[in-house]
Amino acid sequence: MKIIFLTIGKIRNIEDHGIYSDLLRYFRDKGHDVCIVCQNERRERKKTHLENVDNVRILYVRTGNITKTNIIEKGISTLLIGQKYRNAINKYFGDESFDIILYSTPPITLAPVVRHMKRRDDVFTYLMLKDIFPQNAVDLGMMRTAGLSGILYKYFRRKERQLYSYSDRIGCMSPANARFILRYNRDISRDKIEICPNTVDVIPLEAVNKESLREKYDLPKNKTIFTYGGNFGKPQGIGFILQVLDKVQRIEKVHFVMCGSGTEFHRIKEYKERTKAENLTVIEGLPYGDYKNLLRASDVALIFLDHRFTIPNFPSRLLDYMNLGMPVLAATDINTDLGRLIIDQDFGWWCESNDSDKYVDIVRTVIEDASVFIKKGMNGKRYMSEHFTTEKAYQKIINAYEAWERGSKNV
Repeated sequence: MKIIFLTIGKIRNIEDHGIYSDLLRYFRDKGHDVCIVCQNERRERKKTHLENVDNVRILYVRTGNITKTNIIEKGISTLLIGQKYRNAINKYFGDESFDIILYSTPPITLAPVVRHMKRRDDVFTYLMLKDIFPQNAVDLGMMRTAGLSGILYKYFRRKERQLYSYSDRIGCMSPANARFILRYNRDISRDKIEICPNTVDVIPLEAVNKESLREKYDLPKNKTIFTYGGNFGKPQGIGFILQVLDKVQRIEKVHFVMCGSGTEFHRIKEYKERTKAENLTVIEGLPYGDYKNLLRASDVALIFLDHRFTIPNFPSRLLDYMNLGMPVLAATDINTDLGRLIIDQDFGWWCESNDSDKYVDIVRTVIEDASVFIKKGMNGKRYMSEHFTTEKAYQKIINAYEAWERGSKNV
């Protein structure tokens, strides 16, 4: 079959590790013809062009800047991306038809592309729902449902509903995620919704020299290392993170590592510069291989989500942690089912992300018994290997396509 995947993520090498590259590589290895449409942001100064990389065609579409820019440029670029993708697809794939369109949120403004291709090719459309916008922006106070801001909210809400209506199947990351979509979108049939979580290829656990890795990143050898790796933005609740970093300074046996980038990362760097905190290491981004070694040098992996979220998020970075057999300490809102999963499957600890005192109490408990790290880490690795593998997502999509095809032939 011919598969086309639409994303605003940057896929440069299909052999890289990640939730999308692993899945698309699996499709390719199963004999499918895979095409990817992704963006080249304006700052990269490259024209729209098509490349063939490892037997996968990748169409890079020149767009405005969406990441690492101000909210105005991001908004305008997001609004225009659907039309830019449609024009590029017509130019480079105008004489081809596809069997399956895969796409993820964000952004919801891909709706016009999906509608166009569905009408053109009578293609099966599968939405991998990773983000619920604009409600997430409302939760974080970045958008309002009334007043002038409400006009923008209503526009994006309409686009969101359109995207759902054009989708033959919507794969949600978790049961709570699916329940939210059905509760607030009464026009969606339950038959259209299924659970299709974030998935990755399982990697074997490797014996590592933790001491030498800690030397490499200038980390203490005699302390428990808590590491967060990923984006630092509004969704992570930076204010809470800074409260935690402030309070754990009083705990002698812990060391925190903050590694990543994002619109709020400067606040982490400024905190380190201002406080000179000795039990904090700040690292601005790393290549994936180095990032993986940083995690291997650590004891506990961290997840943060703003406590104001009403939408149930399920961060993909969790899979990196579980894949490496690391226990997880998560501070989130009460609406995501991430915390319940961690507790029920016993691969870490959880608290609400508006109670920094409770968080610090957990940290104190964690460092009292290092023997639980291996046990909890292996629990997470086992659960991931049973539920979050690339094969699971692939089979979900193929089964949904076959059911759609049977239904369309019976009409």
